[in-house]
Amino acid sequence: MTDAREAVTRAHREEWARVVAALTRRFGDLDIAEEAAAEAFATAVERWPADGVPPSPGAWLTTTATRKAIDRIRRENNRDDKQKEARMVHDDEPPGPLGVIDDDRLRLIFTCCHPALAVEARVALTLRMVGGLTVREIARAFLVAETAMERRITRAKAKIKAARIPYRVPSAEDLPARVSGVLAVLFLVFNEGYLATGSGAAPVRDDLTAEAIRLTRLIRALLPDDGEVAGLLALMLLIEARRPARVSASGELVPLHEQDRGAWDAALIAEGHRLVRERLAAAAAGVAPGRYQILAAINAVHTSARDGRDTDWSQILALYDQLVRLDPSPIVALNRAVAVAELDGPEVALAAVDRLEQRLAGYHAFHATRADLLRRLGRGPESRAAYDKAIELAGNTAETAYLTRRRDQLR
Repeated sequence: MTDAREAVTRAHREEWARVVAALTRRFGDLDIAEEAAAEAFATAVERWPADGVPPSPGAWLTTTATRKAIDRIRRENNRDDKQKEARMVHDDEPPGPLGVIDDDRLRLIFTCCHPALAVEARVALTLRMVGGLTVREIARAFLVAETAMERRITRAKAKIKAARIPYRVPSAEDLPARVSGVLAVLFLVFNEGYLATGSGAAPVRDDLTAEAIRLTRLIRALLPDDGEVAGLLALMLLIEARRPARVSASGELVPLHEQDRGAWDAALIAEGHRLVRERLAAAAAGVAPGRYQILAAINAVHTSARDGRDTDWSQILALYDQLVRLDPSPIVALNRAVAVAELDGPEVALAAVDRLEQRLAGYHAFHATRADLLRRLGRGPESRAAYDKAIELAGNTAETAYLTRRRDQLR
């Protein structure tokens, strides 16, 4: 029975977006797609432990969800809608043009990221429909109440339905205006996979990181000359390359400077570096880099060092200075302070971090950074208090284990 329940969990992670996308294509309704998918997974939880895991779990889930959707349509349609019912139940053709790439999940993400929706709604809806995150997980990522996030997602789905937003990849002329929102969402999906926040979830969800990379590759095929698409792909590849060394055998997060660099994926690093070099050449020709290109360059510097002690922190700080001008967010300022600590010492960095307290008080990484800087300054009791706060706010099991060990090492 345990194996069957684990199979359902595995299938949920791997198949949620596929099932939702397939149902959205067929029925043209996100509510129907999501609810039918949820019912199919609930049925799997009930039946697989007793009947055994089917040979093709994904096909089983899609077929079951399709039947659930048809049942719902039949229940909700009145007698005057029989013609519409027949079309929705029996017509397997997509409800509109498919676009230049025939990929259900790419069409789904462009639907969720339509400019008619507010940016926060786009991100939340995509994390739910494409990433398969629960409302609780998304609310935690946004630092808002679960009920507020539920309302946000519900309103976004209603807006898509009312505005008849098409389920397709936009035409070539529409792509540039739409792609920035899609890239932002894909980066958040990737981040959730790389440091999962769901309670009981694995520390790293490689299904999310792999899907974010796959979709970004498809967008790069659509827009091969877009610098930010190339930058995001490079950034993802360079971060993903470090995943094998990210979590220890005991399930504890391994910080970058302690990772076994021999375990990094050399092929992904080489591809990421090649993309960064291409963008640097464009910058030299007068094309200003964007946010993702600068972040990719920062990660290229990290992955170029054979040892953490060889990291070129001066170059990293210069890149962060460039990034701050484009994105003066408190998160960027916090990451910049880490580079400042390596060059100017923890006291200078701590002063910069403390200035961010009002905006980052609910962010675990703020308290974890403070804890480390205070530890380096020999301020043990203050460091312990900061570690306690970081542990309280952290949602990743591997990160919690690491922070707990570091706190307990304090005298």
